[in-house]
Amino acid sequence: MIETARLTLRPPVMEDFPRWAEMMADPEAAKFLGGPQPAASAWRGFMTMAGAWSLTGVSMFSLVERDTGLWLGRVGPWTPLGWPGTEVGWGLHPDAQGKGYGLEAAAATIDFAFDALGWTEVIHCIDPDNTPSQRLAERLGSRNLGPTRLPPPFEAVRVDRWGQSREAWRARTGA
Repeated sequence: MIETARLTLRPPVMEDFPRWAEMMADPEAAKFLGGPQPAASAWRGFMTMAGAWSLTGVSMFSLVERDTGLWLGRVGPWTPLGWPGTEVGWGLHPDAQGKGYGLEAAAATIDFAFDALGWTEVIHCIDPDNTPSQRLAERLGSRNLGPTRLPPPFEAVRVDRWGQSREAWRARTGA
């Protein structure tokens, strides 16, 4: 578990699923997360994250507002088989967007990836049309490293590989 000024980042629990399903059903929120999904499909994605925690000890965190306990989204380390690098990714519920939660959570997760997981690089796979995620990546100090390919069944999805090294992150943050 990671705590920031406003947030708790922790592995997903069953009580998170209703808001996860809302996020994944929303056309705008899910646009760059594989598109809107019915609850049954969202369930499989939710269980994938929970299963990754169980089997590998690392996956995306549930992002929870500390004061209210409200589930706000998912953020964190993600390294599926065949992925183009060690990713810190994010997806926020529609009512959590535009409030700085993504930046706060992603920065804490990048620290975790470098300090606890020993990663030497962090990437973000971002659709070329996803300007909000591009702006967040830039605010984190990442830069566009060019197009990359995702493994099946996502090989047709266009994404750019944004990222930075541990050294660049530490120089930027003074850590």
